Amino acid sequence: MTTRLTPSAYRGPAVPGYDIDPPLSRIGMISVHTSPLARLGTQDAGGMNLYVRELARHLARQGRTVDIYTRRTDPSTPEVTVDVPGVNVIAVDAGPAHIIPKQDLFDLTGTFADAMLRYMLRNGVRYQVLHAHYWLSGLVAARLKDDLGIPFVQMFHTTAFHKNAVSDEAHRESRLREQMEGRIINVADALIAGNPDERDDLERRRMARDGMVCMVPLGVDLGRFQPGDMARARRDMGLPGDGVLALFVGRIDPIKGIDVLVEAFGRTVNGWGPRREAPRLVLVGGELGDDGQPVGDLARVAADVQDLGISDRVLFLGSRPQEDLATLYQAVDFVVIPSRYESFGLVAIEAMASGTPVIASKVGGLPYSVRDGVAGLLVPATNVVALTNAILDLSRCPDRRAALAVNARVEAARFSWDHVATAMTGVYRSLAARSESPICVAE
Repeated sequence: MTTRLTPSAYRGPAVPGYDIDPPLSRIGMISVHTSPLARLGTQDAGGMNLYVRELARHLARQGRTVDIYTRRTDPSTPEVTVDVPGVNVIAVDAGPAHIIPKQDLFDLTGTFADAMLRYMLRNGVRYQVLHAHYWLSGLVAARLKDDLGIPFVQMFHTTAFHKNAVSDEAHRESRLREQMEGRIINVADALIAGNPDERDDLERRRMARDGMVCMVPLGVDLGRFQPGDMARARRDMGLPGDGVLALFVGRIDPIKGIDVLVEAFGRTVNGWGPRREAPRLVLVGGELGDDGQPVGDLARVAADVQDLGISDRVLFLGSRPQEDLATLYQAVDFVVIPSRYESFGLVAIEAMASGTPVIASKVGGLPYSVRDGVAGLLVPATNVVALTNAILDLSRCPDRRAALAVNARVEAARFSWDHVATAMTGVYRSLAARSESPICVAE
């Protein structure tokens, strides 16, 4: 049964320190299908998880409390987990407490909204603004707007249109998702685009209302990710101390283009010359079994590597915590992002902040974050020959790698999380003020 509440009911028992119209001190974020506390590189845990967590943490540093609502996937998970002071991750009961593929969660969004409403009333929590991440969360936020009149900010992170444009039939998103994204665009109070390409798409193709699309890029922790001693980083990570190392970080998902990378790396190694001098590829993402061998989707990647005869030049590390990634970026000579589509590319700016050049597909937000020939090289998506040539270029030219590395750190400074949190707060304040003027002004 669906709970329908009125704004007056929502005023409920107040949180200590709040008045009837509280200041913008508490933000409600919604991330239905994946928790910001999930280990990166596991199922459905990637850049969006990191974005939600880091944005919340930096908003908290600026004096705000952020509550992040996510679906409970483990019965032992407590209702509230304090990530850092000021950031609360709230486990919502919506369906059985185990992992459910995100494509099967649509029917649970109403249950999620009901449970979230009950939590808010029970604890006297009120928000002036909600921030929804991904389309499933947007449906929940739309329900709360209907029930309580709370305005909401929507960030899709990726849309069905962009994913379907680069996916085969087996991995296409449903027509339902496309329709629901259209509905969310119509009812949201503001849309967040992470790059100019996404902003233009929302304004032109999806016909978002004038002034509602705000471009706020993703961020990077410039303190955590910074240049370091390569030899020491390799020792700390147990990596070979000699030779060129390339790094891939990401989910094992067709949209990430790992199949293109493996084929390109096979061409690189098999055409190199003395095999012992050929570059090595370090793969971070996916799962390893108890014996340390790849399992699941990663096992299929390992089989492709074996078929190409390059198993001796590819290292499978599985998913790794964020702390390890900072060291891994320092340990390698360059990072490869062969995605078929990428709305922004957090891995790119993390690598750049670490002083590590990037080879990336020229798609989505990657040309915005990685300027070609400045901090890295851009290649056409799925073009194995172009990717092979870029890998050969950086593998054979240490002077070019060094020049790109110096520029990379400078370029990454554009994406400080503090700047991102400040810009996002401006969007929240505009919505909370219920201004009739446009929320966002074109640059």
